Amino acid sequence: MARITVIGGTGYAGAHLVAEAARREHTVTAISRTVPDEQLDGVTYRAGSITDDAVAAAAVDADVVIVTVSPRGTMAGQVAPAAENVARHAQRNGTRFGIIGGAGSLRVAPDGPRLMDTAEFPDAFKAEAEELTDVLDWLQQQDEALDWFFVSPAAGFGAYAPGEATGTYRTGGDVLLTDENGQSDLSGADLATAIVDEIEQPVHHRQRFTVAY
Repeated sequence: MARITVIGGTGYAGAHLVAEAARREHTVTAISRTVPDEQLDGVTYRAGSITDDAVAAAAVDADVVIVTVSPRGTMAGQVAPAAENVARHAQRNGTRFGIIGGAGSLRVAPDGPRLMDTAEFPDAFKAEAEELTDVLDWLQQQDEALDWFFVSPAAGFGAYAPGEATGTYRTGGDVLLTDENGQSDLSGADLATAIVDEIEQPVHHRQRFTVAY
C-alpha cells in the first residue's frame, strides 16, 4: 500500500481522490485550509495551506503527493509557485508528484488550438487555465530526478456535473477526449479511480495525461 498525501483533499476532486485511495486501503493524509467536520475512517486530516513552506515540506513525507488546489478566488496567482515548491520538496525527498491541472491546456485536435484558446472557452476560467498551464510548462522543464504526472480531466469535469461512479474511463495524452456525441465528461469518482490506478500501476512518468469517458 502507498502513502498518499492529497493537498486540497476536501475539495471536489480531492475528496473523491481521498475516498477512493482510502477505500483501497492506502495510507492517506488530506491537507486543506480547514479540517472537515465529517471525516472518513482511516484518513488523517491536517489543516494547512499549500502556500506554507512548512506544510509543503511535511506533505512530501509520502510515496506520492498530489495537488488538487484550484487557482481561483484568494488562491489566484498563488497555486503555480506553491505547487512548484511542493514539487521541489518532492524531488529532494524522492516522492512522486502529481497535480490535477484542468482541461484548458489540452488541444482540441492533434494540430488544433488549445481548448483555452478557442472562442468557446469561458473567459471566467482563462486565468485559472493559464496558471495551471504554467505549472505543466515548468514540470516539463525539470530534470529526470523529479517523477511527476499532470492530470487533465475531461472538459465537462466539475462539481456542477458530478456524475456517477462507473468504474470505466479512457486515458489520452495532450488532445481532448470526446465521446461519439462530441461530449467530454467524467465523474469525480471515476477521475479518482483513474488516479489511484496510476498510483498503483504507474504508466505516466513525467507526463501529462487526460481522463474522460
